Amino acid sequence: MPRAGLNRERVVAEAARLADAVGYQRLTLAGVAERCGVRLPSLYKHVEGIEDLRRLLAARAVRELADELGRSAMGRSEGDALRAMAGAYRDYGRRHPGRYAATLRAPDPEDEALQTAAGSVLEVVFAILAGYGVTGDDAVDATRAVRSALHGFVALEAAGGFGLPHDVDRSFARLVGGIDASLRVWNTGSAADGGGASLPVMPS
Repeated sequence: MPRAGLNRERVVAEAARLADAVGYQRLTLAGVAERCGVRLPSLYKHVEGIEDLRRLLAARAVRELADELGRSAMGRSEGDALRAMAGAYRDYGRRHPGRYAATLRAPDPEDEALQTAAGSVLEVVFAILAGYGVTGDDAVDATRAVRSALHGFVALEAAGGFGLPHDVDRSFARLVGGIDASLRVWNTGSAADGGGASLPVMPS
């Protein structure tokens, strides 16, 4: 039977659960309708189509990620904050693979909800970087580097890409330690002159 009180929030919540279960790329309106206990046409009272649903899911997932990153880093600074944030980022990706994939969507300038959610993530990361004395354009560069390193590890781990008989948690800790070391000397050079620290190559 159809679920009573179905609304947009519940539709997006079911979409999030379905994406985690089957994968973000396999998310369909038909699958969400089935989980909601309604016929497909009924979903169009709440979402305009699959792209609208993906947009709403992205905003929800980024908000969740921002909340978890913020809680993890609260009351911490520099390396402690970075390690806590990195651990929370990895944990979110492992617990919610479908939602995590949705967070990779670049915000449309006109998508206010997703822009706001993405801004919340940036606030957390910028606050951690400020503890290292990394601000302004340098913080943008550093944010992209940190995100690339963490996402690379999370994506490879999810895909079963680490096949060597070596503790993956230890490798992740070493990766984050390398990021920490890089950030401590981030302001000593720039991409323009070839200076600055580089992030370590991730283990396999």
